[in-house]
Amino acid sequence: MRVLVLILTLSFTVTTFSQNIKFGKVSKEELEETVNPLDSTANATYLYKYRKSYFEYEQEEGFVLKTDIHERIKIYNQEGFDYATKKISLYKSNGGNEEDISNIKANTYNLVGGKVIDVKLNKSGIFESKDNKYSNEVKFTMPNIKPGCVIEYKYQITSPFWSNVDEFVFQHNIPIKKLEASFSTPEYFNFKVNTKGFLSVVPEVESKRGSIVFNNKTRSGQYTVRTTYSSSEVEFTKQISRYNLENVPALKNEPYVNSINNYRSSIKYELSFTKFPQSTVKYYSTTWEDVVNNAYKSSSFGEELKKTTYFQKDIDALIGSVSDPVKRMGLIFDFIKSQVKWNGYYGYYSGDGVRKAYKDHVGSSGDINLMLTAMLRHAGLNANPVLVSTRTHGIPLFPTREGYNYVVTWVKLPDGSVALLDATDKYSVPNVLPYRALNWQGRIVAKNGGSGLIDLYPKTKSKNSMTMMVKIDEEGTLEGSYRSIKTNHRALSFRNSYNEANKDDYLEKLENKYNGIEISDYEVKNDLDLSKPIQESYKFVKESQVDIIGDKMYFSPLFYLKTSENPFKLEKREFPVDFGYPSITSYRMIINIPEGYKIESVPESAAIGLPDNLGSFQYKVVGNGSTIQVSVASQVNQPIVSPIYYEALKKYFNTFIEKEAEQVVLTKV
Repeated sequence: MRVLVLILTLSFTVTTFSQNIKFGKVSKEELEETVNPLDSTANATYLYKYRKSYFEYEQEEGFVLKTDIHERIKIYNQEGFDYATKKISLYKSNGGNEEDISNIKANTYNLVGGKVIDVKLNKSGIFESKDNKYSNEVKFTMPNIKPGCVIEYKYQITSPFWSNVDEFVFQHNIPIKKLEASFSTPEYFNFKVNTKGFLSVVPEVESKRGSIVFNNKTRSGQYTVRTTYSSSEVEFTKQISRYNLENVPALKNEPYVNSINNYRSSIKYELSFTKFPQSTVKYYSTTWEDVVNNAYKSSSFGEELKKTTYFQKDIDALIGSVSDPVKRMGLIFDFIKSQVKWNGYYGYYSGDGVRKAYKDHVGSSGDINLMLTAMLRHAGLNANPVLVSTRTHGIPLFPTREGYNYVVTWVKLPDGSVALLDATDKYSVPNVLPYRALNWQGRIVAKNGGSGLIDLYPKTKSKNSMTMMVKIDEEGTLEGSYRSIKTNHRALSFRNSYNEANKDDYLEKLENKYNGIEISDYEVKNDLDLSKPIQESYKFVKESQVDIIGDKMYFSPLFYLKTSENPFKLEKREFPVDFGYPSITSYRMIINIPEGYKIESVPESAAIGLPDNLGSFQYKVVGNGSTIQVSVASQVNQPIVSPIYYEALKKYFNTFIEKEAEQVVLTKV
């Protein structure tokens, strides 16, 4: 994906970088501020955001990466209270190395009787927990939070993982008044700079001299031991990149974004190579080929694909009498889904090994789908793993080791067709990947370590076809029956929400969704038969769906199912609209009007389309005696819509919302 750059109006300061905002020195003016002067919709604002990342040499440990954080946030209202809770992830490795946090200081400030009153965060309010096997989490919630308060915290992180520098983020969901950041690296480390987002952010770079002091202690003498202390100093050059920004606008989220982080202004420092004194150059991943080769050669990836003994007897018994490749694929796919449960961990490597995951009947996405690939290969099918970045992880714009965080399976069948499989979701079927995996392109890893890109978005439309029979009584109450048929991703989404829920709770939520509709005879067919569409049906009663004024009745022919709000509200959108998959939504309704009334008018039929066949909307209402027939079909033909079509898309939604709001008029005879 091409990186888009839009230069916004920012105030850049190129004076000497310094942390001139002191911790604890919050002003009355900051506390008296009721709205952000440049963004009155903001619930909170970063008054100050400071980060300094740098390398230090520790004689026992070698180089470590340190990061100093200082943030001050103004909270305007209760909606901004979420920013009073801070969560910090600390990485750890299987080898026992882990990041450490220290020097936490945090205060909340309020204006009481014209005086600035601060309340400190107690150590008892800081909680550390094991997030997962790869990270710990430190969490604290600021005390004495009130609308209008200011919170402030600072801390330091020491990391042994100097090859993994956290992204420098320059834009958030709330505005930033002042941002200062710096990254200092010794000459022994060479980093590649990757930039993304819509802000033009250029660092001020300078070189300085630094030094490392080595302290030595030696003992000598046979009978009288003498200790001699000495020190030596090694000088080196360090490069410092500084960022100083003011009045950074908030990055506004909107519906149908795969991950807003893809468009957030940030800089990622990726280690290219190291060159230490008296040592050879050590290169790190710098191309996608390097990333793929490193994965393929890894004992937790490529080697796991070669293991077959742990499943061989089971798979041979499963497919022994089946020769059809498609049926073999289906049997193995269903077998994995029933035998190994996903533990919720992402990753394309195997965690503790596929053999253990198979034995324990639980594993990560890497365990499950590498296992699936190996089984399909054992069955004689052309199968390869596909590296994927999930929607929340973002689009892998640059070749980094962290670019992908997930894996699925690609199968090419003898007839030339291709299937994408993900056995982490027990309701998934071939070419219907879980929504989390629908994110632009994946990278196939072939048996020889080669790679190629593949589109992850489905080509077949997901359907939700609804049929209703409705009767209106003289009080304007609806009574009728509803039936829907759902396919592909619409069926997958329904099965995950319905099958995993308490049925009474599910029905109650459905009734609340439609503002108090009374549902009876609720039935779902094929909820566990993945080879067939979902069929949902029920009877219902819904009051107050008709306006009665004098001797006339007024109502929208879609009643409570009409679209009432345009999801696209931004004046201008710089990033694509991501629907996830192409779809068709259709309604067919027969409405019986009450006795003693006749049809005075119905909305005119309409057909509108998006440019370049991106989508269409068809709307038809026909009155015939005592019945009204309604036919509505809305379809999205492409999962991704370029921002150049945003105005057309926004207008398209407005048009069909207005059309669905048009009313049928009945007159008393």
